[in-house]
Amino acid sequence: MAEPVGEQTGSTAFGAERDPARVVAFSDAVIAIAVTLLVLEIRVPEDTQHLLHGLATLWPSYLAYVITFMLIGQIWVNHHVMFDHIRRVDRVVLFLNTVLLMDIAFLPFAASVLAHAFHDGHGQRTAVVFHGLTFELAAILFNIIWDYARRNHRLLAATIDPVGARAIAWRFRLALAWIATGILLGVVLPVLGLAVIAAFIPFYWLPISGETARAKRRRARRGQP
Repeated sequence: MAEPVGEQTGSTAFGAERDPARVVAFSDAVIAIAVTLLVLEIRVPEDTQHLLHGLATLWPSYLAYVITFMLIGQIWVNHHVMFDHIRRVDRVVLFLNTVLLMDIAFLPFAASVLAHAFHDGHGQRTAVVFHGLTFELAAILFNIIWDYARRNHRLLAATIDPVGARAIAWRFRLALAWIATGILLGVVLPVLGLAVIAAFIPFYWLPISGETARAKRRRARRGQP
């Protein structure tokens, strides 16, 4: 049975353990603001006499917008993947999630740097690495939060078993390697590095195989919904 929202469910050396509902709500709000700020970085062309040409020259801004928006969308989805299975949070999780949100709020700036570099034709390597490192930090924090939460299954709900927890951990670790590869390639060929990071988008929207299958079968055997 689910515990009431806001109820303290235990106490540890890291403070009282609480329901994660407010963490998810606050995180959703920060992520929504971040994706909204992305479009504000696309400036209207000043020369309206050649508006079509001016709009066409903004292609780096469109590219940075699409890639960053979709990657933030993945962050949002996988944040829910985590907290769908985390039934309690302590101060460590609250702190790590706050750092994660700080990184997410920084992403519109990283997208702006990327767009300006490709528009001007200078600093593209630095921009791709900078953009990639911002997402790499988010991937690192996802791994830290999930590894901490699933340690001894202490903070996890009955919606997931150890096999499912490892499946999520494997997907999060893959993100670390994938983005790091894009960053390294971006040092040599910025377009290739950006393409590798962008290729991460369709793959990561795939369901996580084994996330809940065994837990659902176990509950079904017990006659639970």
